[in-house]
Amino acid sequence: MAKVELKQPIVQEIAETVKDAQSAVLVQYLGLTVEQDTALRKELREAGVIYKVYKNTLMRRAFEGTEFESLSKHLDGPNALAVSKDDAVKPASILAKYVSAHKCFNFVGGVVEGDYVDPAKLDEIAKIPSRDILLGRLFGSMQSPVTNFARVIKQIAEKDGEAPAAEEAAPAAE
Repeated sequence: MAKVELKQPIVQEIAETVKDAQSAVLVQYLGLTVEQDTALRKELREAGVIYKVYKNTLMRRAFEGTEFESLSKHLDGPNALAVSKDDAVKPASILAKYVSAHKCFNFVGGVVEGDYVDPAKLDEIAKIPSRDILLGRLFGSMQSPVTNFARVIKQIAEKDGEAPAAEEAAPAAE
C-alpha cells in the first residue's frame, strides 16, 4: 500500500471535521504540560469542540478548495486544530485562557463563520459571550418591559379591586 493511500483517510477525516464548521482555530501547542494539555482537551471536548493535532501537509490537502484554505499559509511548525460545528466563539474563548496563561501556546489563525481571522481578532472573538448567554440577555431585555407592564397592571387591578370590596363589606355589616 502506498503512503498516499494510507494518508487519504486522514485527509478525509480532517475535511469531514471542518465541513459545515462554524469555526476552526489553529494554535501552536508548545509549552503545555501533559496535565495542562489533558485539562484543555477535556474542556474542549465537554464544550463540543473537536481538538486534534494533524500533520500540516495533511491539513493543507484537506483545506484545499474550502473556506479554510486561508489557514494553509500558517501550516508550519507544531499546530493543533480546534473545530466547532455549533458555536463560532467557543474554540477561541476556551483556547484564549491557555494562550494568556502560557507564553509558548499561541493563536496562529482561524476561520470564523467563513471569514479568515488573525490572532489579534481571535483574542477579540474570545471575549464575546457565548450564544446562549447573548440569547439569555436578549430575552431578558425583551421580557423586562413586559414584566414591568404586567406588574403595573396587576397593581392597578389590586388597588381598584380592594376599594369596591371594602365598600361592599361595610354595607353588609350594617
